[in-house]
Amino acid sequence: MAATTALSAALLPSFNPATGEVVAQIEATAPAALPALFTLARAAQRDWAARSVAERCALLRAFGEKLFAARDELAGLVVRETGKPRVEALFADLFVSLDSAKYYAANAASLLRPERVPHHSLAAKAKSGRLHFEPYGVIAVISSWNYPLALPLGQILPAVAAGNAVICKVSEFTPACGAALGQLFREAGFPDGLVSFVQGGGDVGAALIAAGPDKVIFTGSVATGRRVAEDCARRLIPSVLELGGKDAMVVLADADLEVAASGAVWGSFTNCGQVCLSVERIFVEHPAAAKFAQLCAEKTRALRLGPGSDPDSDVGPLIRPGSVVRMHELVEDAVERGARLLAGGRPRPDLGPCFYEPTVLADVDSTMRVFQEETFGPILAIQVARDADDAVARVNESPFALAASVWTGSTAKGRELARRLRAGTVMVNDAISAFAIAEAPHGGCASSGWGRTHSRYGLLEMVRLKYIDVDGMPHRAKP
Repeated sequence: MAATTALSAALLPSFNPATGEVVAQIEATAPAALPALFTLARAAQRDWAARSVAERCALLRAFGEKLFAARDELAGLVVRETGKPRVEALFADLFVSLDSAKYYAANAASLLRPERVPHHSLAAKAKSGRLHFEPYGVIAVISSWNYPLALPLGQILPAVAAGNAVICKVSEFTPACGAALGQLFREAGFPDGLVSFVQGGGDVGAALIAAGPDKVIFTGSVATGRRVAEDCARRLIPSVLELGGKDAMVVLADADLEVAASGAVWGSFTNCGQVCLSVERIFVEHPAAAKFAQLCAEKTRALRLGPGSDPDSDVGPLIRPGSVVRMHELVEDAVERGARLLAGGRPRPDLGPCFYEPTVLADVDSTMRVFQEETFGPILAIQVARDADDAVARVNESPFALAASVWTGSTAKGRELARRLRAGTVMVNDAISAFAIAEAPHGGCASSGWGRTHSRYGLLEMVRLKYIDVDGMPHRAKP
C-alpha cells in the first residue's frame, strides 16, 4: 500500500468558495482504516530512523524540487479550494513551503547532532554527558485549511527530518490540496507508509488520536483544540497546539502613518483575514488616531474584492457562507454599540456566496464581540489608546497571546514595547511576516495554545531528549 493510500468510506466534496461549485471529489478515509495505516507507519519509521539525518535530508531536497516543479498547478489548486488571490497562494503557501523544505534539508543534521553536556560539579568532573535527539515514532498532524500547503508541510517536514513517520489529517475544506501533497511525497521517493494523508472531518481526527500516535501536532480553533488536548491527556500523548489569535497592532504617534495604515490593511485583509496572525485589534495613540483611521478607510475602499482566479482581485472570499453571516453579526454588534463604520460592512452575494466587504470600524471598545472573539475575517477594528502604556495594558488583557506588532519611528522604543507585550511573536513595523521566516519559531501561549512549530524549536518538538552519562572512572570504589 502506498504511503498516502487509505481505505475509503465516501467521497468528500471540494468546493470553490468563490462560486460555491464542487470542483473535485476526494476519497474520504474510513476511521476503521487508521489502525492499518499505523501498522504501516511504524514499520516504515523503524527503517527510516535507522538512516542518517543526511540521507533523510536528501529526500527533503527531492521533495522541494517536486514542489517547485508543481508550483503553478499547486497554486491553482489552492486558489480553487480557498478562493485566495493567486499571488497569495504563491507567496504565502508555495514560497513558505519551499523555504521550509530548504531550511530543514540544510540544517537538520547540525541541529540534531548529539550535544556534549559540560558538568559544573566537581563530583561529576570524571563523567562525560551527551544529549541525544531521538524520534518519537509516529506523529499525527491535524492541519487547517487557510494555508493548505504551508501549514501541514511546516510540521511534516521537520517531523520526517527527525526520523518520524507522519499521518496527517488535512482539512475537509481543502481535500484536493492534501491529495496533491500525498502524490508529491510519493514522487519524491519517500518510503511507503512513512507519510500518509487521511481525509475527513472531526470523526477522522478523533479516530487518529484514538489510534495511538506518539505525539499530536494540531492547528485549528480553540474549541477543537481543547478537545484534542483532553483526548491527548487521557492517553498521556504529548501535543503541540497552534490555536486562535487575536493579534494586536500598536501604533504610536511617532509612526509613519502611511506605512502603518498600509500594514494594517494588509495585515487585516490578506487571505480575507483568515490568518491566525491577522491584525484583529488596533490600538492607536490618541494624537494619531483620526489620521490613521482615515488612511485605513481610504486604502480599504480602494481594494478590489473578487475571486482569486481574477488577477485584478486584491481580496478573495471567506471559506464558507457561514463565515459571512458571522462577520455581519460582529459588525452589526459593534455598530449598534457605538462603533463607527468607515468602510465596507456588507455581504456581497452578487459576487458569490462567500464574499464580505473588507471593513473598517473605528471607536471600538474592548467589550464588543469584534474585540473579544477571534474574527478570522476581513474586519479592521480600531481603538484609541491614551498612550503607549495604555495600549500595552489593553493588548495584554486578551486571553489570546499568539502575535502582535508595534509601529513606531523609534526602533529602540519598538523593541522595548515588544518585550512588554504578551505574545509568542512581536514584530516591529511589520505584521504577519514572521510566519514566513524559517528560523523564527511560531506559537503562542494561553488560549493560543502551546509548543512551537518552524525553526530549530519546531524541529526539537519532533524529538525526545535522551541524556547519556558515561563514568570515566568505572573501577573506583562506589560510596
